Amino acid sequence: MKYAICNETFGDWPLDRALAYAREVGYTGWEVAPFMLTDDIVSFSPDDRVAYRKQVEEAGFEITGLHWLLAKTEGLHLTTMDVDVRQRTSGYIADLARLCHDLGGKVMVLGSPQQRNVPEGQSMESAMENAAEVIRAAVPVLEELQVQIALEPLGHEEGNFLLTAAKARDLQRMVNSDQVKLHLDVKAMSDEETPVPQIIRDNADAMIHFHANDPNRQGPGMGDVDFVPIFQALQDIGYDEWISVEVFDYSPGVETLVTESMENMLRAKASCR
Repeated sequence: MKYAICNETFGDWPLDRALAYAREVGYTGWEVAPFMLTDDIVSFSPDDRVAYRKQVEEAGFEITGLHWLLAKTEGLHLTTMDVDVRQRTSGYIADLARLCHDLGGKVMVLGSPQQRNVPEGQSMESAMENAAEVIRAAVPVLEELQVQIALEPLGHEEGNFLLTAAKARDLQRMVNSDQVKLHLDVKAMSDEETPVPQIIRDNADAMIHFHANDPNRQGPGMGDVDFVPIFQALQDIGYDEWISVEVFDYSPGVETLVTESMENMLRAKASCR
């Protein structure tokens, strides 16, 4: 199994320090939230992109791709009835695909609940159609650059759109492109009635990325979720893409989150059949 860590985990740490610590712990993948790089991805120049990629790769990492795609943006939304906003959002996703490609990444995790939640009074049917339209418009760029979008189901605490893996699969079918697949997240799956290992098995044909965390918003194994059956399911389906640690509660401190997450994942993997 390949283990990655999301770059926002390190907060305001200098990049060289964050990379050195993560590599020492055992991570080899580096997942990027665009807002950690720049407030304006278009002005993040080709030279900036080359320099960032070079520093990460020379530290022993592969950049897996991007997540938090629409976070901390203004005037963008996935499901809105506003045509102009949808068109801008499609264009921005295409720009993100170019950034992802330039950094050497292959997968963009589409979560960002605030920029996709269904506005009051709008039907879920129209929201799904609008989201499919936005993503479909970016597909030619995704195909050209061989970058994939991984649709991320999120739980009820996060919003009201794509709350289950099944709904994400519905949207995937509506877009109907090999560049659009599925992302699964332990925290989010824990909100479903179906057990997490079963969700993994049910979606083995579509899952291209995976986030390890806990409903308590900390790292894998730092809450009540048993990761042994989860890692057993990943092993059983032959999943060989990245397992990336994404946390939301930073109160334990960077060192604890980064180190204990890895220790817990390795322990769970060692307990599999």
